[in-house]
Amino acid sequence: MTQHQHPGHVDPVLAAGDEPMSNASANGYFGDILEARISRRAMLRGSLAAAVAGAMATQLPFGSAFAATGGSAAAPSIGFKAIPVSAADSVVVPEGYRVSAILPWGTPISGDMPAFSLDASGADQGHQVGSHHDGVHFFPLEGSSRDGLLVMNHEYVEPRFLHAAAAGLALDRNGFPQNADGSRDDDQVLKELNAHGVSVVRIREGSGQWQVVEDARNRRITGLTPMRLAGPVAGTEHVVTKYSPDGTMTRGTLNNCAHGVTPWNTYLAAEENWAGYFANSDAEIDRRQARYGIQTRDTGRYQWHRAESGADEFVRFDASSRGATPAEDYRNEPHAFGWMVEIDPMDPAATPVKRTHLGRFAHEGVIFAPAVEGQPVVAYSGDDARFEYIYKFVSARPYHAASADGSLLDEGTLYVARFHEDGRGEWLALAPGENGLTPENGFADLADILVNTRAAADQAGATKMDRPEWGAVDPATGQVYFTLTNNTRREAGDEDAANPRAENHFGHIIRWQEEGSHAGTRFAWDLFVLAGDGDDSRDLAGEPLGQEAIFASPDGLWIDADRRVWIQTDISESVMNTGIFEVFGNNQMLAANPETGEIRRFLTGPVGQEITGVVTTPDQRTMFVNVQHPGATTEAEAFAAGELVSHWPDGGSAIPRSATLVITREDGGIIGA
Repeated sequence: MTQHQHPGHVDPVLAAGDEPMSNASANGYFGDILEARISRRAMLRGSLAAAVAGAMATQLPFGSAFAATGGSAAAPSIGFKAIPVSAADSVVVPEGYRVSAILPWGTPISGDMPAFSLDASGADQGHQVGSHHDGVHFFPLEGSSRDGLLVMNHEYVEPRFLHAAAAGLALDRNGFPQNADGSRDDDQVLKELNAHGVSVVRIREGSGQWQVVEDARNRRITGLTPMRLAGPVAGTEHVVTKYSPDGTMTRGTLNNCAHGVTPWNTYLAAEENWAGYFANSDAEIDRRQARYGIQTRDTGRYQWHRAESGADEFVRFDASSRGATPAEDYRNEPHAFGWMVEIDPMDPAATPVKRTHLGRFAHEGVIFAPAVEGQPVVAYSGDDARFEYIYKFVSARPYHAASADGSLLDEGTLYVARFHEDGRGEWLALAPGENGLTPENGFADLADILVNTRAAADQAGATKMDRPEWGAVDPATGQVYFTLTNNTRREAGDEDAANPRAENHFGHIIRWQEEGSHAGTRFAWDLFVLAGDGDDSRDLAGEPLGQEAIFASPDGLWIDADRRVWIQTDISESVMNTGIFEVFGNNQMLAANPETGEIRRFLTGPVGQEITGVVTTPDQRTMFVNVQHPGATTEAEAFAAGELVSHWPDGGSAIPRSATLVITREDGGIIGA
């Protein structure tokens, strides 16, 4: 019988999913690099308007280094009228567009198709769409733009909206119900684990409406799904656990933010802020956990290890050394997280695979350069934490469409980026014997380098960045874009060329052109836009953003087939619609022209949410966009009183639920054109 429930809380940083800053290296800051370039022009430090305008308009290399590669590409049209910012509890799109919501959290997709209910069990949740929708991709069936598999990530959960037992408790967005003794109800923990992960669901359009289709391929991948480890770390002592004494298997994937789609048409789910889920009471914690923010503590983000039954699938979230060897406890369980997880959406029997050669860190997502027959596969990924790095993987074997599969990601070279103040950059190999990665410096072999990817990047001398988020590759020019969402911990004097602002509240977007092919080791880079309000922002021409284009905290990023750059924002719930962020309203999505830098606001979301994940059908006439955690700005006391700030998407007195938007044009045309 469920015990009477009480509000549960842990450390605020841990509860929010953030890492304590763990990069103590002396590596250069991206902001210092830009400041040095600006100082060459005798510009005064601290004068953002003058410095940024001068740097972006005259000093950065787009006018020269990029001209030869980008000049022949046709610029995309942006044919909609920009919409204003909004603070309403609704979704707004431009005139001439329609929007509706599908697949809210709890939608049944498999098994006995259990209906949505706050009283639904943890087992029911394993057959329902997960919570906190994030990265998303549409896999067409037989090339159709009206029938396909929608695959999406579910980053985390908001327990107060997940459980009927939370009603009446003073819980903020990070709190959870717990028993009087601090233990957790088993079924609540099961429900939270099953609300994480990935959903694969067939959807089909008929008479203008998209509906779930019951299909054998529909499935949930959750925090409990058995997964195989592959690549250099698999089978090593780093990942030996009680569950997998040979170090080849693990259970579940967590905190899946963005994603990637391989050239062989499989889906990669990123494991981002996974470290906070683990407790570890050991007095000494080695770099395999400490460099990822795991500190000596008896708490985890949701206290799953305190499930009252003590079942093995729950206690594994306590990484303390409790047995005589690693095969008798879960001291190594955190080492099985922080990877990219490959999922074959077309084969429901396929075991998900964690590809360890892509590196271990807080993966925001992964993007692939266009695959070229007979050439290596190239993929980029950002480490979404303050002062962390941007990475690139180049496969050892060439791509051949007829035989390509995930094993291409198990052999190759992982690189990390170093940016220079002259607008150039280089990729530093994270491989045995290179860039100081030797046994004498504490790196025994390739597996040791990869399980300690951050420490290896520290040693190699990578450039510290302002929270690298999503990336995208321009299909015409090959230029690579990355969002750098913000970094309020960067202090005056820590600026550099690629991270140009101290107290970087608003973020920016960078892009670079590889020298030669994407597999090359040198590149030229520039800033695409500095986000901010009408005063503290600059576009590609060095001009302040207009009211139709102001935005903050760029996060999601996608470039469509016609080269429109879609930008999504994630202003934190803690500051949304307050202070310097009030001018931006609710989180939003914009479209940009990569040639002119023109930006127009396309969509605004409901109260308390993040706009994240975007893709279109092959004909570009239907767009899917995810809305994550509406209502998250509801205060604890208001939740206890039933006074929610959002009831989206159902309206009335309904609890808010993450859901997927379906956007079309009234004239049936291409989205954005």
